[in-house]
This record gives sequence, structure tokens and C-alpha cells, in this order.
Amino acid sequence: MSLLELIARADERTLAASAVACLDRCLPLLAGPAGTEPLRPLWASCEDGREWAMRLAAVRTAMDHESVTDGPAARVRAMLGAAPSDFAPVPLREWADACSLVALRLHGRLDAPDDASPDEDHLLKAARCGEPAAVGPLVAGELERQVRILEILAETAGTAGSGAGLRKALDLSTEGRRVLRAVMSRRARGRG
Repeated sequence: MSLLELIARADERTLAASAVACLDRCLPLLAGPAGTEPLRPLWASCEDGREWAMRLAAVRTAMDHESVTDGPAARVRAMLGAAPSDFAPVPLREWADACSLVALRLHGRLDAPDDASPDEDHLLKAARCGEPAAVGPLVAGELERQVRILEILAETAGTAGSGAGLRKALDLSTEGRRVLRAVMSRRARGRG
């Protein structure tokens, strides 16, 4: 099943966790301490939406430590800003879809930072629809993580193992964050 099909069929829990995971993997693009995990409160609310709006407001406040007006960091902050306060399928589906696309675009910029492809949107659309697309290794890895997270969450929805599904999604997201941080570190060393 394609990424877009998985998003279209997902329930609130899956949509919220998938969007939070996309945001989580892009956190290295925001300046800040490498060890902190500011999205933990949102992860905790993904299971049933309990205290979602309150925790979302708290995370926004906690991450509002610097003003970012442009570049990748601004796009990450905009992802958080676009999060719906309502834990409901329609707004969460829109947010999850937007977060998916932004995360893929940001990974694409790191795949080829000096050579943005004019066909980027077409390639990402094809990849998200499950069609073969000539995307870079970071985009391919991010796409694979997004699909796997949606599959894990769909498999565990409404089961006694739903908490374990969220834990696996968090683990995959943490792995993706490490990959992005490593790529950014290599690029910084290459420039310096």
C-alpha cells in the first residue's frame, strides 16, 4: 500500500503519531540541545488524544525559545504550528499529510542541497503514491520510515499491543533523527 493510501485509511491515533514522528525526525534542523526530546508530551497523547490540546500548547511554548523566520528550521516550526488542537480524523489527516510532504522535502534538500530539482514535487508525489521515483537516499529512507510507521500503527490499532506500536514508531523516529543529525554533522565538517 502506498504512503498516501496508508494516510487515507489511518485512524486518529495513527495520524497523530505519524505526524509527530515526521516532526520528531526533523528536529535536528532546529537549533537546540541535541539530547532533549520536546515532543514527548505529544507522543504520550497519541494513544487516545487525552490532553492533546493542552500538551500541544505546552510543546509549542517549550519550543518557542528562538525566532526562526526562514529556511528549514522555519518549516519545522511551521509543522508544529499547523498541528490541530482537535484530536479528530479530518484535521489530523491534513496535518499528517502536510508533515509527510514537508519532511520528505527537507530530506531532499539535504540529499542535494545545491541542486534543487525542478521535478522535486513530481518525484515526491510519485514516491508517495507508490510509484518508482528517482529520489535520493535520504528521501528514500524517510519515505520508508513513514510507510513503516503507518503500517506498524495500523497493525496495532485497537489491540492490546497498541502501546507497543507507538513505542516502535518512536524508536523508528529516533533512528531517523540520528540519521539526519549525522548528515548535518558531516556537512558542517565538510564546510569547516
